[in-house]
Amino acid sequence: MSLTASPAVRRLADWDDDRLERLADEHGTPLYVTDLDRVRANFARFRAAFEFAHVMYAAKANTGRAVVRTLYDAGADVECAAAGELHRALAAGVPAEDLQYTAVNPPAADLDYAIELWEDTPELTVTAGAEMTLDRLASRGFDGRLALRVNPGIGTGHHEKVATGKDAKFGLPYDEVERVANEARERFDLVGLHAHVGSGVLGDDLDDHRRALSRVADLAARVGSLEFVDLGGGFGVPYRPDEDPLDLEAAAGMVREVTADVDATVALEPGRYLVADAGVLLARVNTVKPTAETRVVGVDAGLTDLVRPAMFGSYHHVRNVSGADREPVPSSVGGPLCTSADVFCTDRPIPRPEAGDLLAVGNVGAYGINLASQFHSQPRPAEVAIEGDDERVTRRRETFEDLTRLENEAPGVE
Repeated sequence: MSLTASPAVRRLADWDDDRLERLADEHGTPLYVTDLDRVRANFARFRAAFEFAHVMYAAKANTGRAVVRTLYDAGADVECAAAGELHRALAAGVPAEDLQYTAVNPPAADLDYAIELWEDTPELTVTAGAEMTLDRLASRGFDGRLALRVNPGIGTGHHEKVATGKDAKFGLPYDEVERVANEARERFDLVGLHAHVGSGVLGDDLDDHRRALSRVADLAARVGSLEFVDLGGGFGVPYRPDEDPLDLEAAAGMVREVTADVDATVALEPGRYLVADAGVLLARVNTVKPTAETRVVGVDAGLTDLVRPAMFGSYHHVRNVSGADREPVPSSVGGPLCTSADVFCTDRPIPRPEAGDLLAVGNVGAYGINLASQFHSQPRPAEVAIEGDDERVTRRRETFEDLTRLENEAPGVE
């Protein structure tokens, strides 16, 4: 498929406002809307650029069953960073042999689950980033397909909290990998090296990304006799309306260049790039409060629905679907939670919001609904997937009864 078959970026203004208004009226707000056609197009574009690589989907970006199944049907295997993600991928119909388990400090129950899965499906690949994890795997009888996670000492990405390539939490120290690999071969079927150096990589980050991946490629040549070298994901998308998209061909050329001497399959794990601009969050304005400093716009969605602005200070474009042609006024949009962190934007020019207006928050398909919570006892939102003219609820809205269900079902509760 040509890289020009679909646009490299989908802006918030490209969504059909009439359709969003109708979906909000039919299903209520807050509401996530996920465009599965866009997910599929993003994957096709990525795979066309990286035609030399084995492409997996990093499920942590969005574990929604419809999303995982859409990508698997399109040709992506699935990389899971936790046992729960393995469970969700299996529930979406992904065979265990097409999964890769890449855990960080895995809890005992997670390892037990993964080993039980491996016992039935020896094709499952398990990735470890600490020597003690190798001992824990061996103590459970695991001697199967193993990849070692490498810490290259260089991190990239949109925020220091996602620059995993330089965080000691992730992966074996670079200078220890050759020794650990030689020792691991005596106990396991060592098939690969793995590294993930950061998230949200755009053009300005590609030089650092190149340096980190070059270190991994050099290490792979020294370790030798590998089936694959997994370079993770991290490819970013533009969150601001005036921000340029990643030059995917340049990124692919960089990866091809740094791995030219690697005698193994190159694997990649895009997540955000595939799903971010396929999702939008809809919210209704319920309160407008003019103040001396700004126009405070209260909506029925908050950080319980989308935590990225509070967690990372992330920018998400906000569009007034109901009044896009009005004069913009400085507006601070926030939700119903009792914390100053519960804001989507501050003093941002938005076509004058009024009570009852529908606002859309863009680029929420990655790390949006996956990070939703019940803080303040807020029920988590519903989700509707669209595919052509088809529309279906893929996640029902939680109720107040759902908030107390696990407590009501606890042993000893009358």
